[in-house]
Amino acid sequence: MPRLHDPFRRGQLAIAALFLSLGFQYATWAARIPAVKTRLDLSAAEVGVLLMAAGVGAAVSFPAVAWLMRRIGSRRLALLSQLGLALLLLALAAAPNYPVALLVMCADGVLVGCLNVAMNAQGAALEARHQRNTMARLHAVFSAGSLLAALLASGMTTATGSVTAHFGVAVVLLAALGATARTGLLDEDAPAERTDPADAAAPPGSPAPAAPEPARRRWTVPSRPTLWMCCAMVFGTVAEGAMNDWSALYLKDVAEASAELAPLGIAVVSGMMVVARLFADGWRTRWGDGRVVLLGSAVAGTGLALALVSGGVAPALAGFACMGLGIAAVTPCVYAAAARQGSDALTLVAAMGTTGLLAGPPLIGFVAGASNLAWGMGAVAASAGAVALCSTRIRWTPVPVARGEATPA
Repeated sequence: MPRLHDPFRRGQLAIAALFLSLGFQYATWAARIPAVKTRLDLSAAEVGVLLMAAGVGAAVSFPAVAWLMRRIGSRRLALLSQLGLALLLLALAAAPNYPVALLVMCADGVLVGCLNVAMNAQGAALEARHQRNTMARLHAVFSAGSLLAALLASGMTTATGSVTAHFGVAVVLLAALGATARTGLLDEDAPAERTDPADAAAPPGSPAPAAPEPARRRWTVPSRPTLWMCCAMVFGTVAEGAMNDWSALYLKDVAEASAELAPLGIAVVSGMMVVARLFADGWRTRWGDGRVVLLGSAVAGTGLALALVSGGVAPALAGFACMGLGIAAVTPCVYAAAARQGSDALTLVAAMGTTGLLAGPPLIGFVAGASNLAWGMGAVAASAGAVALCSTRIRWTPVPVARGEATPA
């Protein structure tokens, strides 16, 4: 591959390879859960616990991720966790029994937590170094990775029923993505160059001043803005995850859509999120992260609420489109804001995001069981409204646009 001469584009390509890897790896094993269920002779409840194991692993990885970020930095952590996630696909394919599969999925969750924090730290560092927004586009690449994995899974399932063969092909592709990432990731943890005027005025030949000893970093109590970021991330991922899990069922059972139309709910939400993330960096440059999150989450919550009140298939699809469009930029913006507070804040916010994805679908199911699915989807709309409220309490620091550069579309 020819080496890119633009440092921003080179870094963007390398970090995008990480985002693509995470989306691709997750969707690869998720697509073959039915085959794993059959091979290990699992019940539906055991499959549920297997899926939960990955989420639990990601949620409890927070202390280890925080320590690793301080110890080895985001670049090495990203490359090691990306490699580990590729190898875990082979481990899952070879798992001889259910307990081993549970261990593999728990380890997968831990490495997902590592890569999630490290790649978002890299993205935020790229924005800060080059004064250009890119986080939303990187998150769009994550969605593209899931789509690519789904297409590969469909093709491999048609060609062969072997999970090992499918995962072997996936590992080769992940290795290529890892090689791409290795060429351009930022070493943002290196000490900054000294710019003290006194140093610049030192006479020639004088010994260089000794570098200060790095301060030993310890975990501190999160600041109030960081806690508001955690709340925004939880509510945002609750809304995002619940829409993916419950939209088709809402269309079928509540809106009384046909079997052919019911899957369009997920397609509308996912499609609008990808489109919005492709354009959201331009919105961030023009209006700022805080306004994008506030207006976007307000559009998401209001649009879905109006659709639920109106009833019917067409209003539901319109409401789902509003949710996908409005909620898409929440996680990129909050990740970027958390990264500016330091690696500990980013790690905590990422863990809260995983918690939201883990708790969101069961929470909506509980509300739906206590009343009906319309009220459950109403809780999704309320979650988007809560994001809007939290966004007003976050200290948003804009990324300045470098002079002489065109504003991204």
